[in-house]
Amino acid sequence: MKITRRMWGMAAGALLALNLGLPAAASAQEAPDALVKRVSTDVLDTIKKDPALRGGDTAKVNALVNEKVMPYVDFRRMTSAAVGPAWRQATPEQRQRLQDEFKALLVRTYSGALSQVVDQTITVKPLRMAAGDTDVLVRTQVNGRGDPVQLDFRLEKQADGWKLYNFNVLGVWLVETYRNQFAQEINANGIDGLIKTLASRSSMPVTPAAAK
Repeated sequence: MKITRRMWGMAAGALLALNLGLPAAASAQEAPDALVKRVSTDVLDTIKKDPALRGGDTAKVNALVNEKVMPYVDFRRMTSAAVGPAWRQATPEQRQRLQDEFKALLVRTYSGALSQVVDQTITVKPLRMAAGDTDVLVRTQVNGRGDPVQLDFRLEKQADGWKLYNFNVLGVWLVETYRNQFAQEINANGIDGLIKTLASRSSMPVTPAAAK
């Protein structure tokens, strides 16, 4: 079963999120669009040169996440937004489990799409940003085989630099997509039910068919 263009786009978006591995001082000084441009180019080059990443090696992708991503992505905000109002009722232990299982699910999903990276490049569109803005939309386009893929990023400037907290593939925002799915599970089985479902999905073997 073929991985869709949307999955490729989400994989590219995830890897951008997963590899904002800059020293905090440097990322704080760099404009968000320049940051996305430089890092995305580096990420694509890295994937093209690494057969293990292109093969969907989840251990290697997970190591990349733990080493370079988490300090530069507001993953707590991403997870809480995806969980929605139920996040406020979750215990600290449940919140940590939700973050851990959500991250594992994303790593597994995107690992299954990396074989699509061949000759893609990313064009960053002009940034609409006023002086003093701390929340921006960086719009990009993934170019390669087939039609271009729209890939947009939401970043917030925090004390230690710009952090990504959501991204949009072909008009679909990741957080909002998962929020709808999570709400159905929470309504049926509660927070613990959602944690159990995420854990079962993230533990499944990674294949292109499963990643679609």
